[in-house]
Amino acid sequence: MKLTAKARYAVIAITDIAVTAQDGDAVSLSDISVRQDISLSFLEQLFGKLRKAGIVESVRGASGGYILTQNTADLNIGDVMRAVDEEVQTKRCGDKGIGCTTKGAKCLSHDLWQAMEDHIEGFFTATSIQDVIDQRFPQICPDLAKEMSSKMEVAE
Repeated sequence: MKLTAKARYAVIAITDIAVTAQDGDAVSLSDISVRQDISLSFLEQLFGKLRKAGIVESVRGASGGYILTQNTADLNIGDVMRAVDEEVQTKRCGDKGIGCTTKGAKCLSHDLWQAMEDHIEGFFTATSIQDVIDQRFPQICPDLAKEMSSKMEVAE
């Protein structure tokens, strides 16, 4: 599974706006580009999609740029990723209704990968931009996390 630069950079840029915007001031893409070392032309492409999805709003003028249209606690990572056409894809067959094998059937591990996609989507939907800023991430499987943590403590 691989997430492309679109998803990573969109989340980074939105988080940058959330952190640097003061009193609703707009943040310019050129400033984000410099701070986050992301190509300005790539940011322009991403922000066209983010604006179309209603995640950001453009502000014209000398101090123009972009502002968030939602509170950071209400804006989740899944929304940002979907806005830039990024999907979590772990199965080779995709979601087109075509089977995984050359004969059109589901492969033996199809349901495993689908379950993993569902968990990842749930994690991104449960994680807000504010969570990223606060470095506070949801535990989708808290029992498993607790078990893994206790195993790591024993190993140390």
